[in-house]
Amino acid sequence: MNPLEAEFFSLLPAKAVDRRSFMVTSLGVGFALAVQPVMAQTAIVTDDAGLVAGPVKIPVRGGEMIAYRALPQGAQKPPVILVVSEIFGVHEYIQDVCRRLAKKGYCAIAPELFARQGDPRQYSSIPDILAKITNRTPDAQVMADLDACVAWASAKGADTARLGITGFCWGGRITWLYAAHEPRLKAGVAWYGRLAGPANDVTPQHPVDVAARISAPVLGLYGGQDAGIPLDTIETMRKALAAAGKPGEIHVYPDAPHAFHADYRPSYRQDAAEDGWKRMLAWFAANGV
Repeated sequence: MNPLEAEFFSLLPAKAVDRRSFMVTSLGVGFALAVQPVMAQTAIVTDDAGLVAGPVKIPVRGGEMIAYRALPQGAQKPPVILVVSEIFGVHEYIQDVCRRLAKKGYCAIAPELFARQGDPRQYSSIPDILAKITNRTPDAQVMADLDACVAWASAKGADTARLGITGFCWGGRITWLYAAHEPRLKAGVAWYGRLAGPANDVTPQHPVDVAARISAPVLGLYGGQDAGIPLDTIETMRKALAAAGKPGEIHVYPDAPHAFHADYRPSYRQDAAEDGWKRMLAWFAANGV
């Protein structure tokens, strides 16, 4: 058990929390309320033909966590990619990303990492999601839940020796942190994840703080017009990786805003999204995932 997990478990009551502590027990369909109306003309829809796809329950501390899992039918020991959502949870977009990855031969698992805090899909405003769910979800809890996903995937016959992770927005930040947490990780791809910020009990460290501990190569994909992620923090992260001698690369799309891969939102930029997707697949392939 690493120090982050130990810190998390030390805060739990002696008696295990029962399953009623999980506020999200199913995934449902459709997109989060906070992103409505959806840009239907650009939203990508990936079918599940040739796939085993749908919700699964993964044993974690205190009960079971719902997740979306997709993999090719009949696959023997497929490599694993953890898919970490934006603040909106595992809604239709994240489920579709899993199916896209499964079509490429991966076992893609998107856990509902907010399951204990609440269902972000039911909130109609982003400030409410941040205040009531995201800002109350401890990094230590998230790391432990991702570890549980890896253990579950291994028990189900997937090849966790070829383990990757990708995440979007909130999940992009988590991708960097997990690369510093899990030594078995082969590669990560972080889509516009925050790199720096104030420390508190929920988020005690940020990617720039853990750069020296990153054990797997991470590709960062960022937008030059992202109002929420200053370009100077990207440069700080680059310097931190270089100073620590860690493998990694950060690519900035000069004209892209935040969430440029989110094909269901007005922020979607097709050229950057498609190029980033190609870079992601190449990054995983080059690093043994």
